[in-house]
Amino acid sequence: MQPINRRSLLAGATATAVALAEGDGRAQALAAAGGSDVYELRTYRLVHGSMKERLDAYLQDAFIPAARRAGCGPVGVFTVVIGPGSPSVHVLVTHPTIVHFASLPSQLAADPSYAMAAKQFTDANPEAPSYAALDVKLMQAFPHFPRAQVPDIKKDKGRIFELRTYFSHSDEAGMTKIGMFDTGGEIELFRRHGLTPVFFAQDLTGARLPSLTYLLTFPNVETRDRNWGAFGADPAWRQLVGTPGLTDPEITTGIENQILRPTSYSQI
Repeated sequence: MQPINRRSLLAGATATAVALAEGDGRAQALAAAGGSDVYELRTYRLVHGSMKERLDAYLQDAFIPAARRAGCGPVGVFTVVIGPGSPSVHVLVTHPTIVHFASLPSQLAADPSYAMAAKQFTDANPEAPSYAALDVKLMQAFPHFPRAQVPDIKKDKGRIFELRTYFSHSDEAGMTKIGMFDTGGEIELFRRHGLTPVFFAQDLTGARLPSLTYLLTFPNVETRDRNWGAFGADPAWRQLVGTPGLTDPEITTGIENQILRPTSYSQI
């Protein structure tokens, strides 16, 4: 990895912030030219019982087929096994543009096959709801990691994913952290140590903005623990995170972390 030029990194982060902030104009132009994907992360909050079975049937037989017909990219479905929010299910939907995200409900409403397959889920009554609550977060893929990278792996029983969100105290600090990943070499270090990335994105909505979110995958928990240990001990990482202006206390205020398990029908 090349030495970090802090001035160049911060300048690049500022340019990225402008490109992402001007969503009504430049974001659409970027998308039309093959720009960064938009990710919708749906979190279905459940209670123990029949909710999970009904949700699985809806996602597998109704939502995912209809979303793909509507032009969405791969749809990942994950259960939370370690971390806050259990029992809950994350559904990661890839959209080519924010406009596409906004149009998906109307496309689903106009799809007769979806209406038939989703009827049991969508017609649930208040006495037996299909889920306890639904949270939706919208994210924009990093400019230099513009597409989700679906891992070419066997879906073995031990396979896990790790969903991490980094929070910052200001837009400038948040964009500096994005720059460390997107252009500063941190993703390169991840790959070197087996922290296999699926996506990196800036959060456009959420309760604790500014923030960024990314998803990694590992063959099992043991490999995850070992690879994170090797990454943390890497001299190049220690040098990067120790650079004035790039240290955790200067640009991050906290991290939220979950270990996920993909469902048998997840496309990621």
